[in-house]
Amino acid sequence: MDAVSATGAGQAGVDDAGVDVAEEDGADDYDVLGVGFGPSNLALAIAIEEHAERCAPGGRIRARFVEQQAAFGWHTGMLLPGATMQVSYLKDLVTMRDPTSPSSFLSYLHANGRIADFINTGTSTPTRLEFHDYFAWAARRVEHLVDYGTRAVAVLPVRGGDGDGPVRALDVVLRDASGSDGATRTVRTRTLVVATGLQPVLPEGVERGGRVWHTSELLPRLAEADAGADGSGPRRFAVIGAGQSAAEAAGHLHARPGAEVHAVFSRYGYSPADDSAFANRIFDPEAVDDFHRAPPGVREMLLGYHANTNYSAVDGELITELFRRLYAEKVAGDQRLHVHRASRPTKLHVPDDGPRPDWAHAGVELDVEFLPTGEATTLDVDAVVYATGYRPVDPTGLLGEVGAWCRRGTDGELLVERDYRLATADPLDVPIFLQGPTEHTHGISSTLLSNVAVRAGEIRDAVLSARGTWARGRP
Repeated sequence: MDAVSATGAGQAGVDDAGVDVAEEDGADDYDVLGVGFGPSNLALAIAIEEHAERCAPGGRIRARFVEQQAAFGWHTGMLLPGATMQVSYLKDLVTMRDPTSPSSFLSYLHANGRIADFINTGTSTPTRLEFHDYFAWAARRVEHLVDYGTRAVAVLPVRGGDGDGPVRALDVVLRDASGSDGATRTVRTRTLVVATGLQPVLPEGVERGGRVWHTSELLPRLAEADAGADGSGPRRFAVIGAGQSAAEAAGHLHARPGAEVHAVFSRYGYSPADDSAFANRIFDPEAVDDFHRAPPGVREMLLGYHANTNYSAVDGELITELFRRLYAEKVAGDQRLHVHRASRPTKLHVPDDGPRPDWAHAGVELDVEFLPTGEATTLDVDAVVYATGYRPVDPTGLLGEVGAWCRRGTDGELLVERDYRLATADPLDVPIFLQGPTEHTHGISSTLLSNVAVRAGEIRDAVLSARGTWARGRP
């Protein structure tokens, strides 16, 4: 988004939606403002709250978080029945930082009377639905720190002295995320933590619509389609992609009574994720240290070697389950699951029937090319589901003029210190921390859950260390 830029606090401007940003005196004042409230900033809120409980009132961090969703939610469109986490429950919001924390997954189980039953399941990987419920439970414990339904639309530098001095605070312009009210308010902070998550990616030229979905919206799209006036929803699907989400989506759709599913990917088959013990050490906290101090060539090498721990890789049990379904249908002579291996979609024709399609009539024509021979096939389906991944949100879109003071390397990527603080140039003297888009500096675990607890503790401690610089005067 294009953010407002200004040279001082309280200046008027226009945000990315054309809303006037009015002058505002007496803005709320915080030590830390977190933008986004997914698992990363939730873990940070817990770390800050636990510090507050253990220190004198004068040593507490005054923190606030804003989240544009109306309530806590984490990949809710893919909370598929039976889908399990790919990480141990011990990699929750707190345990790797402090095993005694009352906000652990085990504490959640105990609070809900399920700890014995969970132990008896004999697994270390809960269902995704249960882990989401754990996140929501933990979020309720710190909800007094969060403004839900609130969107950060601009970041303005606050200059000291006569207006051309160092920037030691930021004014963040906030707006109701519902869009029903254009009014804004401004809060001031001496530290900014940006954790705006990931945004779904579609191939160039493909746009989401009533018949074209991304896996991030799978469940609500299905619910909306099934609630149609005639009670008949889509029955023929194409799923594009070869990763975990693609395989899960194909399996879930295939389980719908009478559904026909075409899985399309350029690999010859689904590739298993490498979750072996030695490979998994790439997600350890110590691996972040190693990665950050490694030269660029070594970083690239490590990401390449271990991409199959996370990217375009599928849980082995799910691969086996899908193949067994495929084989059983061949035996029965009733093929509903079709796998188009070594193939790619080349052309998509979507009927112009608006956001609420009539599923009883013509659907999508999807041309698919078999790469070894160039043979083309046209699939007639009701909906196409793209499992084509996500990309981090560029934080400089929000930062506006402040983003120009964030340093970049020769490759154009933002420079990020080991404690996740952006490397900045004068006159900016405000710590800005990133949670998420740091894979190029901190390794493959940056957008995953493995290190959220440890990272939250490191950022909290960095904020505490920065307090000495605030003694130079409040803006």
